[in-house]
Amino acid sequence: MLGHAALAMWWDMAPGMRDEFEHWHSHEHFPERLALPGFLRASRWADAGGGEGFFVLYELATYEALVSPEYVARLNAPSEWSRRMMPHHRHMVRSQCRVLESRGSAVAGHAITVRLSPAAGGEERLRSYLHALVQELPARPGLTGAHLLKTNTPAIAPTTEQRIRSLADGAADWIFIVNGYDVQALRRLGGGELSDEALQGAGAAPAASSGDYGLRLSMVGADAL
Repeated sequence: MLGHAALAMWWDMAPGMRDEFEHWHSHEHFPERLALPGFLRASRWADAGGGEGFFVLYELATYEALVSPEYVARLNAPSEWSRRMMPHHRHMVRSQCRVLESRGSAVAGHAITVRLSPAAGGEERLRSYLHALVQELPARPGLTGAHLLKTNTPAIAPTTEQRIRSLADGAADWIFIVNGYDVQALRRLGGGELSDEALQGAGAAPAASSGDYGLRLSMVGADAL
């Protein structure tokens, strides 16, 4: 990943709103965010099974980008188009993260995300297990990168954007992301080393949340000019 921090988000978007959402997100929202200090790359992924879910990732130079005056000011002064779109972000999970480990810088066409937490007493074992996967997975056929993030929510007052969405955003704890160009390789991984059974055996709490996504758009700051 680019940088040392990230903003990872998941939400649902009703089919009737999807076209306008992607137009707004591509042509206003991404360029707006990438103009902020420390925002290096933005990627949007859609549920690979055709469902309503989206996964959005901003890669940040430093954790401080999440609390910069420019970013906080933007969160509290959304555009009129943003104000229209924000209420349609349903079941929002929004995690402000530090990058614990990352290997593989390519943006490939597919991704699997796992939101998980260590079980009581299992943190060291789980971290060791995921560390080994980060080192090994990017070299597998069909895969290109593996990344481990941990949520570290900064102390910021609720913003105008959050109030427009009405409900409090959820947050993940640990996040594991694997990218690849072969969707079947990712699905095998989701049924193998990243299955709930395998993760529990490695020290995770039950009921990790997994999703398969296809890339819709990836943009860096220069693209947004």
